[in-house]
Order: sequence, then structure tokens, then C-alpha cells
Amino acid sequence: MNEKPILAVIGGSGLYAFEDLKDIETIEVNTPFGKPSSPITLGRLNGKLVAFLARHGIGHIFPPSKVPYRANIYALKSLGVTRIVSVSACGSLREAYAPGNIVIPDQIYDNTHKRKRSFFGKGLVTHVSVAEPFCEKLSDVLETAVKETGSTYHRGGTYITIEGPRFSTKGESNLFRKWGLDIIGMTASPEVFLAREAEICYTTMAHVTDYDVWHVSEEAVTVDMVVRTLMKNVKLAQETIKKMVDLIDPTIECDCQHALKNALITNKTHIDPKKRKQLDLLIGKYLD
Repeated sequence: MNEKPILAVIGGSGLYAFEDLKDIETIEVNTPFGKPSSPITLGRLNGKLVAFLARHGIGHIFPPSKVPYRANIYALKSLGVTRIVSVSACGSLREAYAPGNIVIPDQIYDNTHKRKRSFFGKGLVTHVSVAEPFCEKLSDVLETAVKETGSTYHRGGTYITIEGPRFSTKGESNLFRKWGLDIIGMTASPEVFLAREAEICYTTMAHVTDYDVWHVSEEAVTVDMVVRTLMKNVKLAQETIKKMVDLIDPTIECDCQHALKNALITNKTHIDPKKRKQLDLLIGKYLD
């Protein structure tokens, strides 16, 4: 395809049921890391091309640990995507971050242990910088868009990603609070790190659905609680995405889009040819 999406959205399958989404097309994409969670839906919002991917698959068939994160990010990269907004549920570890609020995190703590965290490995080694894991410029756009909806939101905070699929124990939740963490979820990692390796700007619109299990005066988190809040916030997420599309200036580049420039450490003469071919989409411009 010649035209590149101005924005990609990773979230629930219901997000792309926009009344204003025009010229809808669904495409299947294959990657060296398998198929993504779902076909990718392309459509136009306010005349601009946008891509949508259902993180957990159509009908929510992938648990957090089994989401094909590498295939998802690689597939979007192959379509020319340079910006991703993730829309996800999270639990709050802070009194001030109340259910129904939006959080735009700026830091992350990865507490997962079963997931493939990198495109790279034996035969082609990189050390990419993720000191600031979320793209500040795209987070600025997201904040402006959320603010224009009139929603209650919080800019900043550390998102801990747990393995799942179970929810936390009270002991775990209270420990995370003592660590100074702010919100908790199951999908931000390794998605945010893979986006950086793919040189894609990435931000998260985290919808607070509950107070996890630490809050003594609130009921413990349940699936029903999460789903109810997310369904209530679908319209809010859609309105925010529409505003983001109008606010993005595609001519402005970002450091995220050059993240691999100084990250490759394997000597070019020792790169595994198969790995080189597999990752040409990501690193070809630095090796040619």
C-alpha cells in the first residue's frame, strides 16, 4: 500500500465500530513472527487513514501471555505505521486515580516472565534505549485530545505489567503500592518495548476500571467490573482517537523513529544472514 496510516490503534475489537469510519477495509498480514492477533482494519477518520488491531483477537481469544505481540507490532510496521495509541484497561494503585479516570503513563515496570520481549536475539544483538518508554510527543497529542473531551485524566505515572491472567493478591497489590507504582495491567509489556525496537512512537490511554484489590472500602476487581467500565468508555476512546487524528502532524519526526540508529552492537560481518533477512524491515536502512 502506498498511503501510510497516520495512526494505529491497538485495543478491543469494539473500538473500530465508529459511525464516522469510512472506506473500511480488512486485511490479513503475515509476519516472520506469525499472524497478528486479528486482521487489521483500515478506514478513514476525517479523511485520514487509520489502522485498528484487536489485541486479544476477535472475540477476545488470546490471554495476555499468549498475545502475539511481536507479530502485532511487526504487522503494523509493515503497513508503514509510525504512531500507535494503545487503549487498555488498568487497575488503580492510587486513591486519586479513580475508576472511570484516564491515565497517560510515562513509565513502566515489567513484572512479566513468559513473554518474548524483543525482535532481536542470537545472531543480531541490539541494546535499545527505553529510559523514557512512552513517546512524549505522542503522549502530548493524546493528552490534548483527552482534555478536549472533558474527561478526568492524569498525565504521568508508572504502569506495572503483571503476567496474568489472574488478578493480583492483596499482598501483591499492597507491595506494588509500597514500590510507588500507580496503575496495573497485563498488556503494556512487551508491547511498548517492541514498538521502540520497531521505531514506532507509542502511547497508552489507560482506562481505570477498578482499585485492584488493595482498597478496603471498594469491592475487589472482577471481569464484570472491567467490562462494564470499558464498554462505558468506548465512546470516550473513539472521540479521543478522532481528535488525535486531527491533531497529529505527520511531517514532524520524533527520536522514537530513529531508536535503532545507535542500538545495533553485532559486527555487520557477523550478523546471521537469516536474522538479517527476517528483520530487514526494521534494520535494513542501517545495514545497506
